[in-house]
This record gives sequence, structure tokens and C-alpha cells, in this order.
Amino acid sequence: MTITLRPEQERLIQQAIKAGLYKSVDEAVDSALESLGKQEAAHWTLTRSQIAGQRIRELRRGLTLNGTSTRELIEDGRE
Repeated sequence: MTITLRPEQERLIQQAIKAGLYKSVDEAVDSALESLGKQEAAHWTLTRSQIAGQRIRELRRGLTLNGTSTRELIEDGRE
């Protein structure tokens, strides 16, 4: 398998290696994949309602209605 990194990702990995966080690019990639795997496992332990809540928050990020953010609309509705 070949993984192509964007230049900024390569820079971050090289900085992490120089800082002593990793010994090699392979170690950095392994660490990132392991972290991703743990996040994915945690995701599956959530209830359906928790997953739905997360999805709703993701979908409403950046949404506006006539320039008013979703958060502002919710706060106005509470008042």
C-alpha cells in the first residue's frame, strides 16, 4: 500500500521526528493509525442517540440562516 501525504503532513511528521516523538515515518504513521483505530472503537460503543447527536452537531457546523448561526438561532429560541 502506498500512502501519499500532503506537504504539510510530511512537514509535521518530520518535525515530530526531530522533536523525538517518533523514530521514523513508519512509527508516526503506525501511531496515527492506532489512534484512529481507538477512536473508531470508541465510536462503536456509543448509543444510537449519542451517535445521532454527534451527527447533528457535525451537520449544523457552519450553517446560517440569513447570516445568523445555528447556535444563535437556538439561543434565541430558548429566550
